[in-house]
Amino acid sequence: QVQLVESGGGLVQAGNSLRLSCAASGRTISSYATAWFRQAPGKEREFVSVIRWRWGAEQTYYADSVKGRFTISRDNVKNTVYLQMNNLKPEDTAVYYCAAASRRSSSDDKNDYEYWGKGTQVTVSS
Repeated sequence: QVQLVESGGGLVQAGNSLRLSCAASGRTISSYATAWFRQAPGKEREFVSVIRWRWGAEQTYYADSVKGRFTISRDNVKNTVYLQMNNLKPEDTAVYYCAAASRRSSSDDKNDYEYWGKGTQVTVSS
């Protein structure tokens, strides 16, 4: 199984950027669909972005709320997945979680993901 550790969260002003990292150990991260989810206080955990395999090709997929501002990427040498977050907004404030699914075509359903990190806090002030 794979272990996931997130880092890179913090407090930033609206319009600024952060890059989150998800370091994997135990297994090669490219063996999984790897996603970012987030959870704001009082709200359900929601999908942000995923790198997955479908129809023999690697795909990236984003929630509409972050499309054009966030970019997911993976470094196979470092066994790490990143989430570059630009033009941050106060509504992006949440705990961000990295997740991995053995089913490599997994997408935005959090129930597909067996492995989760403990999360990193992102706070965006207005």
